[in-house]
Amino acid sequence: MTGRRHLFLPELATADAPYAHAVAEGDMVHLAGFIAQDDPAWAGRHGTIEEETAAALDLMARALAAAGFGLGDLVRVGVFMTDLGDFARMNAVYARYFPAGRQPARTCVSVAALLGGAKIEIDGIARRRAP
Repeated sequence: MTGRRHLFLPELATADAPYAHAVAEGDMVHLAGFIAQDDPAWAGRHGTIEEETAAALDLMARALAAAGFGLGDLVRVGVFMTDLGDFARMNAVYARYFPAGRQPARTCVSVAALLGGAKIEIDGIARRRAP
């Protein structure tokens, strides 16, 4: 893959926002932050930290797939949470998406608020593995 590609998932509520959902160039892709509420099915809805974590990671997987990547290609993930008291519950869901020994590097920080009343936002950087 050569050249820079700006990827937009037209089915998301953020499809007309002034940013790309992912930018792929060469063997790398940078992902915007995803919240459950980006999916129109979540419009006006707030879920548990477990539900919102799974929804954000599922959206990331869709963006990665659009770029020809997968969750296994993630090398760094950023997690932004409004309540670090939910960390263990978030982490239990997160662990289901990344097999032991193949987890990306990760930061997790507390933030005062997220768009749409979300509890969690997740972004990342992926790099295609050499064959």
